[in-house]
Amino acid sequence: MAQQENQLDRERFCCSICLDLLNDPVTTGCGHSYCKSCINTHWNTGEERGSYNCPQCRQTFIPRPVLGKNTMLADLVEELKKTGLLAAPADHCYAGPEDVACDFCTGRKLKALKSCLNCLASYCEKHLQPHHQSAPLKKHKLVEPSEKLQENICSRHDEVMKIFCRTDQQCICYLCSMEEHKDHDTVSAATERKERQRELGLRRQTIQQRVQDTEKDVKLLQQEEEAVNGSADKAVEDSEKIFTELIRLLEKRSSDVKQQIRSQQETEVSRVRELQERLEQEITELKRKDRELKQLSDTEDHNQFLHNYPSLSPLSESTHSSSIRIRPLRNFEDVTAAVSQVRGRLQDILSETKTEILQILSQPDVLLPQPEPESRADFLKYSQEITLDPNTAHKHLLLSEVNRKVSCMSEDQSYSDHPDRFTGCHQVLSRESLTGRCYWEVEVEVGMRGIVDVAVTYKNISRAGNSYECSFGYNDKSWSLVCYRNSYNFYYNSIKTPVSGPVSSRVGVYLDHSAGVLSFYSVSDTMTLLHRVQTTFTQPLYAGVYCFVSTAEFCKLK
Repeated sequence: MAQQENQLDRERFCCSICLDLLNDPVTTGCGHSYCKSCINTHWNTGEERGSYNCPQCRQTFIPRPVLGKNTMLADLVEELKKTGLLAAPADHCYAGPEDVACDFCTGRKLKALKSCLNCLASYCEKHLQPHHQSAPLKKHKLVEPSEKLQENICSRHDEVMKIFCRTDQQCICYLCSMEEHKDHDTVSAATERKERQRELGLRRQTIQQRVQDTEKDVKLLQQEEEAVNGSADKAVEDSEKIFTELIRLLEKRSSDVKQQIRSQQETEVSRVRELQERLEQEITELKRKDRELKQLSDTEDHNQFLHNYPSLSPLSESTHSSSIRIRPLRNFEDVTAAVSQVRGRLQDILSETKTEILQILSQPDVLLPQPEPESRADFLKYSQEITLDPNTAHKHLLLSEVNRKVSCMSEDQSYSDHPDRFTGCHQVLSRESLTGRCYWEVEVEVGMRGIVDVAVTYKNISRAGNSYECSFGYNDKSWSLVCYRNSYNFYYNSIKTPVSGPVSSRVGVYLDHSAGVLSFYSVSDTMTLLHRVQTTFTQPLYAGVYCFVSTAEFCKLK
């Protein structure tokens, strides 16, 4: 209530021209008061007519009145300002450079509260009151303040554009629809707006659905982040525990070896010292007997010599030094060699483990969608050097070109037995495991009755015998493109899929392990997709080749 009274008081002391507090107030003959500068500016615009009227009551004055200062009103306004009962409008009430100004304010303009699409004007709160009070004006369409109201006026006919031309896709006025747009497909702007609003609603639904879907993905990624952090923390903790146990085990084993060496050392030293004491006693006894013999030998009396000679005690059995064998210290040297061998094997294990760990960690579980390569240059960015593992090669396969080329031979090759070797199928695997994004090419030479399978497989594919469990493409562990002289077939889990496409001597293979994509291409001047697999790979893959009466070579691409 107090705020309304304060607002009422404010309106009483405001200039009806600038709507601001009276500044240097003057009063006209009709009794209305204005800022001196505002009424003078207003009357200056009417000097051509020679008459001067009151902006509020429209009373006309001839000639132009001489304005006198309303001293009492000026003092009252200043007094009310000082007491705070008549505060000036806050700065934020006035229109700034980026605001829509009231079209009816004079002087410093206030911010517009609404714009009228019928009047094509913007109003502050005070000048908007007629639209709330007058019945005809209440029917006008009020919208948020807009500076683009004049864009609703036809530049040609100066009329409001209420019609939409669908032919030219533009708003027009009624006169335009009768002239240059006469035979066009036209509807009211409101009708077109309704149709476009419906389309807009559908687009918003699509966007909102995408937002929901994306928010779900974000939530999944947040959960994945928490899972990754939790898994990584646990892996670090478990790894530290395991390595601590391993270090403790090595320390214990080191202590055991040291204790065994010292125990053996003590035994050997004790044995040597015991023998040494016996020899030293024997030396003492021999020296004593030698002195007796010397004394007897030095006796000049023949009778005395002969008398004492029989009483000499016989020599005890000698432990001659020639019976002692000094053994080389190989026992301890062998221990050192054995420990050194353990160290070497442990280093190899740690090196292999490091490689496996780095390979596992280099493949993220969460990947944002990435476009597949399109040109051969794009594929070559993921080129993978492939070498063949002799330990897996069937004995009728000859490896050459630094284990990149395989040829089918009629006689067995001199391979030693190995558990990884294919014994029934003419197949061989790569040394390298394949994860992430990889691309390689195989040059094939197929004889009249020859066949080459360009394949990928899990490492745990069976090796012994000639069953389907061993053959590329005949189980759920391998995928194989079979190349004949004039055609291709694709095999997976014993299911045959005929493949159409140009036959080339070079086959390209693209693998995106994380995305579960495996593609085979015919490579010549251009690349032609032969077959594409979309699946989920659960293990690292290995490149494989089956050769019968043919050769295949993994190409150098770098």
